[in-house]
Amino acid sequence: MAKNQRYTESRHIALPLPYDRAPGEPVNIGIFNGVALNGGKSGETATVWLDGSYDVTVTGATTPGATVYITPAGALNTTASGNKPWGAAIGTKAAAAGVVEVAPLGRTAPTA
Repeated sequence: MAKNQRYTESRHIALPLPYDRAPGEPVNIGIFNGVALNGGKSGETATVWLDGSYDVTVTGATTPGATVYITPAGALNTTASGNKPWGAAIGTKAAAAGVVEVAPLGRTAPTA
């Protein structure tokens, strides 16, 4: 067994926060998309969950499977322009803006 292993599955990892986050708020750090478990101030290290689904606030109406984007400031919306894909809306019907169940993408492929 490798003695240098840090995480066995990398589903919940410690990363430096790019902006202040409260527990349960969405986070995008490079190719990682998840939810801050314990929150913290910008630059502090926090545990980020990359799996599961979460009830989060999204600006804009969603439909099941729709892409949810994250702004550079950490807010979620349904607008692609200037934002990064963060997760996929979950549910059985369309939802108006507000609290929506979303599954974060976890790790995404780096872009050029």
